[in-house]
Amino acid sequence: MHIFDRVRQIALINTTGSILSWDQETYLPSGSADYRAEQLSYLAAHAHDLSTSPDFLKSLETAAAADDGLDPTLSANLRELRRESDRATRIPTDLVARESTAQSAAHHAWIAARKASDFSIFAPHLQNLLDFAIEKADLWGFSSEPYDALLEGYERGTSTAAIATLFDSLLESLAPLSARAVAKSAALKPELPPGPYPQAAQQDFNALIAAEIGFNFHAGRIDTTTHPFCTTLGPRDIRLTTRYEEADFTSSLFGVMHEAGHGMYEQGLPAADFGLPSGSAVSLGIHESQSRLWENQVGRSPAFWEKFYPIAQRHFHQLTGFPLEKFLQYIHRAQLSPIRVEADEATYDLHIILRFQLERMLLNREISVSQVPSTWNDLFQKSFGFPPINDAQGCLQDIHWSMGGIGYFPTYTLGNINAAQLFRAANQAPEIAAASANANYAPLLQWLNQNIHRHGGTLDPTELVKKATGAAPTTADYLSHLESRYS
Repeated sequence: MHIFDRVRQIALINTTGSILSWDQETYLPSGSADYRAEQLSYLAAHAHDLSTSPDFLKSLETAAAADDGLDPTLSANLRELRRESDRATRIPTDLVARESTAQSAAHHAWIAARKASDFSIFAPHLQNLLDFAIEKADLWGFSSEPYDALLEGYERGTSTAAIATLFDSLLESLAPLSARAVAKSAALKPELPPGPYPQAAQQDFNALIAAEIGFNFHAGRIDTTTHPFCTTLGPRDIRLTTRYEEADFTSSLFGVMHEAGHGMYEQGLPAADFGLPSGSAVSLGIHESQSRLWENQVGRSPAFWEKFYPIAQRHFHQLTGFPLEKFLQYIHRAQLSPIRVEADEATYDLHIILRFQLERMLLNREISVSQVPSTWNDLFQKSFGFPPINDAQGCLQDIHWSMGGIGYFPTYTLGNINAAQLFRAANQAPEIAAASANANYAPLLQWLNQNIHRHGGTLDPTELVKKATGAAPTTADYLSHLESRYS
């Protein structure tokens, strides 16, 4: 059996696990949680067994030895499979199974802890997952600190030191910029007409907008959950989720545009290569660039709303007579919120930098799990000028740690940086700029399909951005975008 056939078998197992995970987040009865944990643990261990088996490794070496280098996609697939295989074979199957079980238990503990705003409910589960993360980092090895090993799984080719340098540079300009943006909004006091904005109307409007920007509903759908996400269940089965606030329809709308950006990336990957590196997203930083581009560069632009505001007014009667200018002021407002997913562009990255700092402290054993709430509150006070009022609005607000996603957060800011650079590069084409000015986004999506999506994971993230834009990732376009919109 050829190595690619084996990889596709593993993809079948992993996507079956994804279906169970999606169901766990959307429709699973609470009494079924324990058995679902067993199911997910079994599938994760089985997939790991197959990807580290002697037969798999032998097939990989045979294919690599036969590679003549004439097919760059074939060579890239083999190179990336060897990279993935090297990481996988360093982790025992037993550890994979135990971690999967721990993640399922942690997820339900996190939900309970967040509801009660009591970190102590989640703390022992976070300790378990932190122990797993440190154990895996030690097995993978790292050049400087454990965070390097975890970061490589999300954003290959980068390092903790490189991220820290980038974030320090960004913060130097972002701190005064965000302060000016908050002061400007405080002076304008933008408000949305009071609700309720019925959930049914939001669902209709969200679906309309997602389709207009290019999300293919023949290959995907939207459901409701506590924490919005996008997941891939197959080459043409992309699931988006969102949550609704009847006081503010824009919260769900921008969430859907964000997740649709992820979904359109997945829908744009080569379907025939599903399961292979060439049919997979290259990194979370690139993935996040797609979601943030559609949410922010497109979704908060005046051109977008000049076309879609009249349609929004037909869905939500409160907007009748409410000027577009006032609405734009509202969606461009900047304020110091304790909640990351509700943060505006001007202050969002402050949330990410906090999490990056705290995760490094945990992994370097500079603080204990019991110190997470107090350390979080201290860091938040330093950046935002006030502490969260409770654990639910502080260290319990994100789902990522309950999923074992330590090292994930930096990719959000990398996504912001990449989004601005890609959007500028795309709009250097006059036909794309003209179409976007008229809220026709088919040419922009086609450009992203051609320059980002079709490459899958055959190029490293930095190489991919450089190929698409002519330059390695830099904060210049992102800061220029924020300055133009908020100052």
